Amino acid sequence: MSPTNRAHVLLWTDAPKAYLDAIQAAGLADRVAVDTLPRKEKPSAEQLARTEAMMAGAVPAGMLPAMPRLRWAQAMSAGVDNWLALPDLPPGLTLTCARGTHTESMPENIIGALFHVAKPYAQAAENQKQSRWVHTVAQPLTGKTLGILGLGVIGQEVARIAVALGMHVIGTKRRPTRVPNVAEVLPPEATDEVLSQSDFVLLLLPATPETENFIDAKRLAKMKPSAWLLNFGRGQIVNDADLMAATKEKRIAGALLDVFRQEPLPTDHPFWTAEGIVVLPHIGGPHPQRDRFVARLFVDNLKRFVEGEPLKEVVDRTAGY
Repeated sequence: MSPTNRAHVLLWTDAPKAYLDAIQAAGLADRVAVDTLPRKEKPSAEQLARTEAMMAGAVPAGMLPAMPRLRWAQAMSAGVDNWLALPDLPPGLTLTCARGTHTESMPENIIGALFHVAKPYAQAAENQKQSRWVHTVAQPLTGKTLGILGLGVIGQEVARIAVALGMHVIGTKRRPTRVPNVAEVLPPEATDEVLSQSDFVLLLLPATPETENFIDAKRLAKMKPSAWLLNFGRGQIVNDADLMAATKEKRIAGALLDVFRQEPLPTDHPFWTAEGIVVLPHIGGPHPQRDRFVARLFVDNLKRFVEGEPLKEVVDRTAGY
């Protein structure tokens, strides 16, 4: 492929090195012409005019229609609700997401969250500050039921680890099929059954119109009073007021939240001081080498793009992910 007919690619990220290295290692450097741009800068008119493929975390309204040659956009995250919310997302644009690139970090962090709410380590650390010896009996995870709403790649890896810890795993999947390590896979319509059986409920649902306020007072009432809710999916899934009422009134044991409707969580948000709610600053997915994982997927897709092959992890706009 000559320099004049290389595919023009825009990497709109503050850390392009992993992607440039991956392009080089894949033998694509002579087949694409790459522009890199920090997030704080806007593409020039020339870049907008020539870009055929782009990787970005998000784009502002008005940009995509100004890119007449753009045929493919790679989102840097698994969630693409910010892309799908664009009023001018071109109907013919192929959008792919970074689904599957959290499979090393997120399952570990979710398991860590389970230990955090079941074991007295956090309280022991607080007691140590006051030189207080408080004997506490840790709650076992063995024999407990973990209900996973959203048995995708992450949920299935969490299930594998949870079963190794002696837990019983059930969950929901949009298209219920047999899943390794999951005793019962149910359709979303059977969510209440999962909620009523679970000692820990893990939310891994995407943000779609169907999942907005999915966990509300009615569904929280289906949970055991001793159960914990863990949200590592999207903040929009949970009705904030209903959740705070449920934890305050001890209708559930508590909730650990890693995602929120607005991030960073505003300093005056009641979650910070709400009884029974643990706030995490969206630590579930990040990984020290996260760009390396996303770069692997991006370059796989880039090779497919220049060779005219189907791309991986294409977003289903109807489903919302």
